[in-house]
Amino acid sequence: MEKIFEHTLLYDFYGELLNKHQRQVYEDAVFNDLSLSEVADTYGISRQGAHDLIKRVNRILEGYEEKLHMVELFRRVGSLAEEIAQLADTAEPSGVKTLDKIKTKADQIIQILE
Repeated sequence: MEKIFEHTLLYDFYGELLNKHQRQVYEDAVFNDLSLSEVADTYGISRQGAHDLIKRVNRILEGYEEKLHMVELFRRVGSLAEEIAQLADTAEPSGVKTLDKIKTKADQIIQILE
């Protein structure tokens, strides 16, 4: 299940970098839950060809992440945002210490995005 979620994230970030045929086959197999036989029939390729294409697309998406680290960055920023929200929820009205922590986390997000 974790691997499916990971590949979904990779596709969300890098799917547009694939060619149209790769996107269509991958979406049908992964998101539309078509069997390899159905994909093969739809695109006029062999079942093995559909399987190989899906594996190749997964490797391509993983390669983009190795080079660009966009999913990693997304997760880091999300984690910092969650920490900021938790700190804000626990801040006392005059909680200068908590506000300093919130400021530090916000600065970390800004540095990541620069």
